[in-house]
Amino acid sequence: MRYFIEVAYRGTNYSGFQIQKNANTVQAEMEKALFVLLKQKISLTGSSRTDSGVHALQNFFHFDSVTNIELHAANNSGDFRIDNNANKFLYNLNSILPEDIVCKNIIPLAQECHCRFDAVMRKYKYFIYRTKDPFLKDRAYYFPYKMDMEKLGEAATLIKGYTDFTSFSKKNTQVKTFECTIFESDWLFENNTLVYQVGANRFLRGMVRALTATMLKVGRSNLSINEFRNIIEARNFNKAFFAVPAHGLFLESVKYPVGYFEQ
Repeated sequence: MRYFIEVAYRGTNYSGFQIQKNANTVQAEMEKALFVLLKQKISLTGSSRTDSGVHALQNFFHFDSVTNIELHAANNSGDFRIDNNANKFLYNLNSILPEDIVCKNIIPLAQECHCRFDAVMRKYKYFIYRTKDPFLKDRAYYFPYKMDMEKLGEAATLIKGYTDFTSFSKKNTQVKTFECTIFESDWLFENNTLVYQVGANRFLRGMVRALTATMLKVGRSNLSINEFRNIIEARNFNKAFFAVPAHGLFLESVKYPVGYFEQ
């Protein structure tokens, strides 16, 4: 049986999402917890890889198990969100996991379902605060500078007209293509923070932070819109800026086709 697991985590103490040799990762903690619970080695596949220090409000794994996990059925609306307190498996799994990782849902699906390849959109938010606030220091980027919101908005809109984001990918990557389809790209204010939100079918390694850092140059009038456009069109990772910290970045959601979890 194939199962999808929905997770959320605070990435501060982890070297990213994907398992790595000699590093503490979200995937490694999940696999250890599942081994304790199921008494079998579990190999997880992730829907979206997040870098070291990046947080997630929603991410997914899938895994195959020879053990049939007893779960509550969906309600009549087809909503598969399960009350953690009412589900013994989720309760036990969360009891084993570290306090900065939570399993929010587990969903049995057909064997051919794939949490990475079947996802149609990932949405990220990058949070910035400009007035000193000790309660935001590890969940947003302190950037106390005057910004031109009109220029920021213009830069964010410009991004939606492009599909090749080579300039905003880290150098050490093994992807076959740098093509991404951008569905959303906006700057907004949310709970006293300045937020860049972006949704796409896929993202390159370091892409959201590079877009954010480069647009901040535009917002401070250190780059013109034409210069920003030239960076995009250069398709050269040496042209963009990457200097914003990981702790301001959240994977907000991973979207699947309508009705996907009802099959």
